[in-house]
Amino acid sequence: MASTYLTKTNSGTGSETKATFSAWIKISNFGDDNTIFREYESSGNYISIKLKSGAIQVYGQNNSSAFVNVKTERLLRDFNGWYHAVVAIDSTQSTAADRIKIYINGVQETALASTTYPGSSANCKINQNNEVQTIGGAGSSEYFDGYLSHVHWVDGTAYAASTFGSTDSTTGEWKINTSPTITMGTNGFTILKDGNTITDQSSNSNNFSLGGGTLTKSEDCPDNVFATFNPLAPSSSGLDIRNGNTHVFNDDNNNAWQTVPATLGITPTAKIYWEIKCVNVWGSGSCEMHGITDLDNTIQALTGQASDNTTSFAWRNDASFRTNGSTISGTTWATSYTTGDILMFALDNANGALYAGKNGTWLNSGNPTSGASKTGALSVTAGLNYAPHSELKYGSDKPAYNFGNGYYVTTAVSSAGTSASTPGIFEYDIPTSYQPLSTKGLNA
Repeated sequence: MASTYLTKTNSGTGSETKATFSAWIKISNFGDDNTIFREYESSGNYISIKLKSGAIQVYGQNNSSAFVNVKTERLLRDFNGWYHAVVAIDSTQSTAADRIKIYINGVQETALASTTYPGSSANCKINQNNEVQTIGGAGSSEYFDGYLSHVHWVDGTAYAASTFGSTDSTTGEWKINTSPTITMGTNGFTILKDGNTITDQSSNSNNFSLGGGTLTKSEDCPDNVFATFNPLAPSSSGLDIRNGNTHVFNDDNNNAWQTVPATLGITPTAKIYWEIKCVNVWGSGSCEMHGITDLDNTIQALTGQASDNTTSFAWRNDASFRTNGSTISGTTWATSYTTGDILMFALDNANGALYAGKNGTWLNSGNPTSGASKTGALSVTAGLNYAPHSELKYGSDKPAYNFGNGYYVTTAVSSAGTSASTPGIFEYDIPTSYQPLSTKGLNA
C-alpha cells in the first residue's frame, strides 16, 4: 500500500485567489481519496486535488463547510499510460465556472459530476504564509497510489494546460513541455522534474522534504512508458498489486491460482528482457509461476492459471515449465527457485525463443543472442502478442518485477548490469540487442 508523501511549509504570503497545479500522473489504483496535492491551515481549513474513485476532484473546506467541490465525470482508468492533469484556480473570474478549470491531456473537462465553485474573489486557502503543502497524501493519510512527474505549482497565475504541453502534429498525442514559461510567484515550485529530486527546480527555493514512506526513482516517465501489472485483467481480481503495480500478492489466500499479465504486449519482432525478485516463495511445492501469455488468445479466458492455455508458457518454482496445463516435455533442464532468487527472462519474439535464467546464469546454457538457432531456449510460437505474467497460488508468495526501473519493491538493484540503448536498469546484463519492456524499447 502507498505510504509516501512530501511536505513543505510556505515561507511567505502569495495570492489567495489565483494558482495553477500541473503534474503528469500514472495511476496504480483508483482509490476513494488519493490525494495528489493539498494545502491546509492549522485551523483545519484546506484545499486539495485528488483522485476520487478515478475522477479528478478539487475539494476545499472552510469552517467545516465545502467552499469548492468540482469533480469530473470522466474517470481515469488506464493503468498503463500517463495522464497530464492541470487545475487552474482563479476566484476573481466573474463567471463561476471559470474559477476552477480542470484539464486532462490538454482538454478542459466540461462534463462535471460536482460543480460547487468558490465565491467571487474568495480566499481559496492557497499560498498562505506558514501553511503546509503536501504532495502525494493528506499528511499521513489518503496517499496517492501511483507515479508523479514534472510537478508544478504556480502562485498568482491561472494558466491553461497549453502552457505545460502541446499536441504532436504527427501523432495527435498530447506531449510534455519540459521547460514551460511560467511566472512562479512567491510559493511556486517545480519538483520531480528529472528523477526524484524534491529540491525546488524553479528559481525559488521552495524545497520539499519526505514526510513519510520511501521516494523511489522510476525510469517510467511520460516520454517512455514502462510495463507494470494490469489490475483490470479479469483473472487478477483476487490479487493485491502494490508498489507502482510491480509487486504482487495473492491476498485471497484460498489456495486458488490467480494470474495477472503486464500492461504492455511484446511486438512480433521485439527482443525484450525483464527480471523478477522472489521476495517470498511458499515452501518447495507448486505455488507460483512466471512466463509469457498471449494477450490476444488468452486474456479474456483467464480465470486462474494462464498456463492452462496453449499459448502461455510458465516456469514453476518446482523446477518445471508448463503450458496447456501440463509439463513441457524435454525441459528437464529446468531448476527450482526460492525466496531471494532473481529470475531472468528474455523473449526473442521473431524467432519464437524464450530464455530463462536464475541469479545471472541462463538455464540450459541458453544464449539469447543465438537468433534462429535458439540455443538453450524454450521454443514458443513466434510473433504472438505476448506479455509477461505471474500466476500465484498462496498469499505468502510475493514476486517483485523489474521491467527496467531498477528496483525490487523499494530496494535498488545491488549491482546494475549493462543497460540497453533505451533507459533500463537491471541486476544483470541485458543481452545484446534486447530492450526493456517500454514504449521506446518496443520501438527501438
